[in-house]
Amino acid sequence: MNRPTLPVLMAGLVLLAAACSGGTEIDAKKAELKEKKKELQDLRAQISELEKEIAEADPAFGQEVREAQLVTVLPVKQETFEHFVEVSGDVRSDKNVTISAEAMGVVERVLVTEGQQVRRGQSLMSINADVLRNNISELKSQLELATAVYERQKNLWDQKIGTEVQFLQTKANKEALENRLSMLLSQLAQANVTAPFAGTIEEVLIRAGEAASPGMPMLRLVSLQDMSIRADVSERFVGSFKQGDAVEVYFPSLDKTITSTIKAVGQVINPNNRTFTLEARLPNDSELLRPNLLAVLRVKDFEQEGALVVPTHLIQRDRKGDFVYVVEDRDNAKQVTKKHIETGLSYQNETMIKSGLQPSDVLVNEGFRQVSEGVNVKVATETVATAN
Repeated sequence: MNRPTLPVLMAGLVLLAAACSGGTEIDAKKAELKEKKKELQDLRAQISELEKEIAEADPAFGQEVREAQLVTVLPVKQETFEHFVEVSGDVRSDKNVTISAEAMGVVERVLVTEGQQVRRGQSLMSINADVLRNNISELKSQLELATAVYERQKNLWDQKIGTEVQFLQTKANKEALENRLSMLLSQLAQANVTAPFAGTIEEVLIRAGEAASPGMPMLRLVSLQDMSIRADVSERFVGSFKQGDAVEVYFPSLDKTITSTIKAVGQVINPNNRTFTLEARLPNDSELLRPNLLAVLRVKDFEQEGALVVPTHLIQRDRKGDFVYVVEDRDNAKQVTKKHIETGLSYQNETMIKSGLQPSDVLVNEGFRQVSEGVNVKVATETVATAN
């Protein structure tokens, strides 16, 4: 066996050392970056404080600062805030069934093909029932005889001739044959497979000549009527929806959106995924909808009128919590003020503000990351739209 030479071993050790050194160097750079960012944040705060102190002592310096800081502003909006939940579901049909055999025998004829439209009650398939028909024919002959005997025995009993036992025996024999004949006729009807509702033959699962037995799948029948969408919703939204609520349904494959209503809200939590079901109605006139088609439901779970709303990206965070910068008029100048806020729900890049702002407040928009508390600014556009 050849042993590694000294140069090969040295080369391997060099590569290993380089790999370890590379990992250590990256970690060091990450730590240094984190430290620099912290220093930058502290430096900005110190600069802001120094500018404020110097501006108070030297008005000319304050004028220079005002001219240097150029920002745009945005009013706080007061409007109806709505929050929606988006969940994925699929199209379901209450009339998407597999028709199974009810009688035992060999399939005699298949009367439909896949894709064929059928009406309710139409014959789809027949199973050979010759033995059953022979039994019925024989039973009818026995019933005719039993009926004749019963009628004669009844006439005799009406005339007080014979015994009651003889009369009751002939009556019981006749009724037993009638019940048996009725049962055989029902079994004969099961040999003729019919459509339980109008729809389309989706799949034929058995062919003529094959043996069928009770419970064996034979055909799949689908109707595009009475369709709905079913989705699983997280249990944290329990109580947020009710039957009749509006729902927007989007079909990604079709790039189509329809408006519907909630048909049913599940009352049981699935212990496996901690969800409950939500079912929405679908129109019966859409030719493109198909069972198992993917759909996205957009349902409103929160609404508040007169809410204060700000763009989500303007919200920053420090040790005290969330805050935004607003512009206020002070000493004939526009100055930045930091206002800490309590945020609510966010939706489509907008956040509802629970407290900390007033409808008259004006936010620093462009340039909000370059300003700090107490900085004097110049607004690029003085005309500010009035809040809703």
